[in-house]
Amino acid sequence: MEFDFATPVERRHPSDGHWPSQKWHRYGDDVLPLWVADMDFASPPAVIEALRSRVAHGVFGYGLVPDSLRETLCDWSAEHYGWAIEPGWQLWLPGVVPALHMASLALTEPGDGVLTVTPIYPPFLRVAERTGRRPQQAALQAPAAPGEPWRLDLAALEAAITPETQLLLWCQPHNPTGRVWTREELAGLAELVERHDLYVVSDELHCDLLLEEGAHHVPLAAAFPELASRTLTLWAPSKTFNLAGLTTACAVIPDAGLRRRFAAGVKGLQPDGNVLGLVAAEAAHAHGEPWRQALLAVLRGHRQALVERVAGWPGVTMSPPESTYLAWLNLREAQGLEGLAGSPQLRLLERTGVALSDGADFGWPGFARLNFGTTASQLEAALARLDGVLC
Repeated sequence: MEFDFATPVERRHPSDGHWPSQKWHRYGDDVLPLWVADMDFASPPAVIEALRSRVAHGVFGYGLVPDSLRETLCDWSAEHYGWAIEPGWQLWLPGVVPALHMASLALTEPGDGVLTVTPIYPPFLRVAERTGRRPQQAALQAPAAPGEPWRLDLAALEAAITPETQLLLWCQPHNPTGRVWTREELAGLAELVERHDLYVVSDELHCDLLLEEGAHHVPLAAAFPELASRTLTLWAPSKTFNLAGLTTACAVIPDAGLRRRFAAGVKGLQPDGNVLGLVAAEAAHAHGEPWRQALLAVLRGHRQALVERVAGWPGVTMSPPESTYLAWLNLREAQGLEGLAGSPQLRLLERTGVALSDGADFGWPGFARLNFGTTASQLEAALARLDGVLC
């Protein structure tokens, strides 16, 4: 089966209705948006057909998570991750970002420390403050040379832990750097978590977008079973199948006591399941694999095009992402951005009309995140604009 990832989908001025898009309506019509983590591809045909069928029913009252969805996720986990999860381990939620906040409320007390590593996508950096906890951060080890990977700095992470630290917000694969953490890095993390008696929320939102041929994701709780009693694993179809607007995610919690604690702590703080999101999630995991494989081939090509382009931008460096459709650019020494105030992201926006995500929002000023999850023609148009300033 062939899928169309080449034809641009009109998102700014749809002809048959007005559906505002965060990505396409934040800036004016002359701006090409490569910022928020939202792809410009239509979702898998099987998902669209399942949604059509559900909409035709015409009643959208309170729903329940169907057993078939729970079984479908169990099958997906066993096939793709080698992890035999159970239906009862699943708590379906209105998104990964709400789950981060709810975990802080359910598993910690006011004044406790909530730890994460930077750079990290912005909601992580707001959780502690928004929930009345103490924000704690440790920096990743930046690449020593262009093209080298970002690395987990275990010494820095441990130095950030205090007696108040109760919760680690973890991201694998990592957003924004695209790192797929090594077994050795994760083993060091697991030892540290156990020794300091921490809970872990493992955001694995991009785990189905590993870009290396033959790569397979291993969830943190599966790789280190000793962590299962203290780990909440967050999955969602939103990034892989471009379904973020349907606000549906799942927390996989093997430990019954932790699962009860989390469920009790968030009771009344979240809406019931999005009936369309649940339908889309089941269709994506049951029938979306051919589409996902085709998407990965497209993203690999886009990544290579970006690597070649960045090589021609003096002073700009990037570690090729091992996962996701997001690239993390170091613009601190970029040429061609002199003479304007503000961050490199803002200066590029003003000079090129290309919108990237500002690294300051991720805890690292001077960097920017670029979303290459768009059509080849749209990506090329944006890169050509950037060439005009950065070459």
